[in-house]
Amino acid sequence: MAQTTYTGKDIQVLEGLEPVRKRPGMYIGGTGKPGLHHLLWEVVDNAVDEATNGYASQIDVVLHEDGHSVTVSDNGRGIPVDDHPEKGIPTVELILTTLHSGGKFDSNNYITSGGLHGVGASVVNALSEEMVATVKRDGAEYEQRYARGVPQSSVDKVQSSVRGSGTAIYFRPDPEIFESVEFDVGWIKENLEVKTYLNRDLKIIFKDEVNGERYAYHHEGGIAEYLEHLVDELQVSPIHEDLFVLRDGSLDGENRLEVALQWTEAPKEHLHTFVNGIPTQDGGTHEQGLKSAVRSALRTYLDTHDLVPHRLDVVADDIREGLVGIVNLFLVDPQFQGQTKDKLNNPSARSLVSSTVRLELEQYLNDHPSTGEAIATRVIQAAKARRASRSAASRARSSSSAKRRLNLPGKLADCSSNSPSESELFIVEGDSAGGSAKQGRDRAHQAVLPLRGKVLNAEQATLKRVQNNKELSNIVQALGCGLGDALDLSQLRYQKVILLMDADSDGHHIATLLLTFFYRYMRPLITGGFVYIAQPPLYRIDAAKETYWALDDADKDRIIDEIKQDGRNLKIDIQRFKGLGEMMPKTLKETTLDPQTRRLLEVTIPDTERYQTEETISDLMGRDTSARFEFIMNHAGDVEELDV
Repeated sequence: MAQTTYTGKDIQVLEGLEPVRKRPGMYIGGTGKPGLHHLLWEVVDNAVDEATNGYASQIDVVLHEDGHSVTVSDNGRGIPVDDHPEKGIPTVELILTTLHSGGKFDSNNYITSGGLHGVGASVVNALSEEMVATVKRDGAEYEQRYARGVPQSSVDKVQSSVRGSGTAIYFRPDPEIFESVEFDVGWIKENLEVKTYLNRDLKIIFKDEVNGERYAYHHEGGIAEYLEHLVDELQVSPIHEDLFVLRDGSLDGENRLEVALQWTEAPKEHLHTFVNGIPTQDGGTHEQGLKSAVRSALRTYLDTHDLVPHRLDVVADDIREGLVGIVNLFLVDPQFQGQTKDKLNNPSARSLVSSTVRLELEQYLNDHPSTGEAIATRVIQAAKARRASRSAASRARSSSSAKRRLNLPGKLADCSSNSPSESELFIVEGDSAGGSAKQGRDRAHQAVLPLRGKVLNAEQATLKRVQNNKELSNIVQALGCGLGDALDLSQLRYQKVILLMDADSDGHHIATLLLTFFYRYMRPLITGGFVYIAQPPLYRIDAAKETYWALDDADKDRIIDEIKQDGRNLKIDIQRFKGLGEMMPKTLKETTLDPQTRRLLEVTIPDTERYQTEETISDLMGRDTSARFEFIMNHAGDVEELDV
């Protein structure tokens, strides 16, 4: 191999907003449709923060005729335009062109807000082909223009003697960054209306110039009205009329909480969680606190009134079956997992929410005896149905379980449970990782199947070759449901099939081959929501007595930045795992196996992307190499990201 030099000139330093344009996914989650709309949510959330803290009452959002540009304006205080005392440039320019700048790092200007990282507005600017900031304050109107994050003008006074105050942000996303710059009207409408449910004093006007429509959203009923809307959308019957609603519940003087709950005839729970008005799609500690509170309050009610029949076991899933709920937590200092704010990480939020909701819900049940009895009856029915279903399934399996177990692959370390709904299968890369997984697993509910050798590319193979391949045959035998046209989900032995691979390029390759196999020959497992990808950490980061786990390099850099921002000058030790096999079983359990602490990605195929999924798998995994060659040439610039 030829020797190459590695000197200081090889080190890149990205200035200003260059890091955002270089790695947009770190800041907005990706460059597809969700990432594009994340720009709009960032700007809208800044305006909502003004309203939440009592400085604004109305927000206007205009989707312009081109369908690619938006203006968001509010009647708040207006971004300051005077020169910043330390940086010597207009404050509005500083906020819109500098990462980690803003007025939300302490509670003097904003008691609670959705954007605490100080990167939202500047990220939108960096990823926009054009942005115009218009500010009304102190009796005048000011304007500044930007292109891809770079100011194109000074902060100019464009009008004098104007009334009112506020901020208007016009932006047009950069087509060089995004796969498409066309906004989804339906998505915008839904998101804006939710904002007004969560902020009952706020009015939002949405003008859709593409279709010539105007919408006004204002919901004085707040989350109670939102809950009724959600129940109507689900088209299910509520089992009680009196909603449980907790409004402006004070937690500890600064933080507050809003919760709305109603039990219905729905077959499963539907929880919608928010922090400072920001939807947390992956839940977090506030959702955990709500679930804990509901479980505790209902158990106390059932026990106090002796409502549970003898020998009937009531579990948490029975209690929450049919529950439709909303929790909106207002925190002074929320800690999110990633800039996209999909999951709340504050450890204290769980206990704060749990203790507050538990006491209020217990009181509510006792004050509304007919409602309490209706909910108790619903819970007991769910427990009885679960018991009957488990008993029937057990009887159906008992006649064939022994025979089926004789046909299981020898490398499979099976679990002791015979209930598919309680069983998980981890498909693991290699015997070494398989050994750690077997030691760290929950033997009652978690099975482990190690793979050895190369996985067959099912896209290029015939059905006969797939059936004769040892590794794929072992997977089919372990799952027990057959494949292809003979696949029968009722025979599936595990309702969670989890791909557990190393967090490197080889692991990603093996996972891709397995997903291709599932897509081609066992697709009902994917459409049924049974296939998941584990998220093992690539790095362990130790700072003082705290331990952090990073999924990849971007996650590692984010964690290190957050540690350094604490200002404590801590010694940071970083360990990179070469593979799952070198993890201690205890570590693997804590980070990847334990349902309470692990991170899983569910494999889904949205209805709107079925054709694209088919085309992608055919192009990248099929026999025709021309599509792969084109893909490689188009993405050759990303080769520095490969783990080699």
